[in-house]
Amino acid sequence: MAMGKKAMKQLNEAAKFLKKQYAGVPTVGIVLGSGLGNFTEEIEVEKEVAYEDIPHFPVSTVSGHKSKLVFGKLSGKTVVAMAGRFHFYEGYKAHDIVFPIRVMKLLGVETLLLSNAAGSVNPDYKVGDLMIIKDHISFFTPNPLIGKNMEELGPRFPDMSEPYKKSLIDKAKAISVAHNYNVKEGVYVAVTGPTFETRAEYVFIKVAGGDVVGMSTVQECIAANHMGMQVFAMSVVTDVGLQEVHAVISHEEVLEAAKRAEPKLATIFKELVAAI
Repeated sequence: MAMGKKAMKQLNEAAKFLKKQYAGVPTVGIVLGSGLGNFTEEIEVEKEVAYEDIPHFPVSTVSGHKSKLVFGKLSGKTVVAMAGRFHFYEGYKAHDIVFPIRVMKLLGVETLLLSNAAGSVNPDYKVGDLMIIKDHISFFTPNPLIGKNMEELGPRFPDMSEPYKKSLIDKAKAISVAHNYNVKEGVYVAVTGPTFETRAEYVFIKVAGGDVVGMSTVQECIAANHMGMQVFAMSVVTDVGLQEVHAVISHEEVLEAAKRAEPKLATIFKELVAAI
């Protein structure tokens, strides 16, 4: 079977399985980054499905990720949330990472909200800050659309002039202002990981126009845009890369910083879903 046909068959099998598990039609998909899994508590959960039970689904290997799809209601909308995402550094191929995003589309999702933990290279940012992603730079991770194009999903050459929907960004900014949250807006640079960046790499990313750097999100955004979904994404600044003092970052510190910022992110996501 040709690669495109096989991939499409696997996506349809996963979607069919999930439709049997949950009868509702989710219109909003949410992906929760490192340390942000508690957001599922905001959802009125109607069904949880472990990744390992879903045909052809990858399984998350990172601590701080819960590995299940959560279906239910949030702000009056039917949603599906990924508690635990997949990363290139775990050894997954790019098309594995975006498999769940494509399944979400087949289930009915039209709007995708992405969250992540990221390191800052912008001197105005500090640990615990939230940043709305207005654009991204993705030269360092393989594009998930490489290979035969799946015409059923989208065009061969998708436009990426507005990868993150401006109207959603404007709504999120208004929500932030209403709550007196000091939310930044900037450019996310995706790298492969799993190492945190060297000082020279941080300088390079800053010079290239990045504000934060992380190991996720971009491939999911590309796949979502390919399928015509609207995307909103937000980073929690969990470490600051360009400090004068020599700082060593641990995954534990990243999770801790994400946990502290989570209530603000939860409020913005909740109210944004209500406004969609």
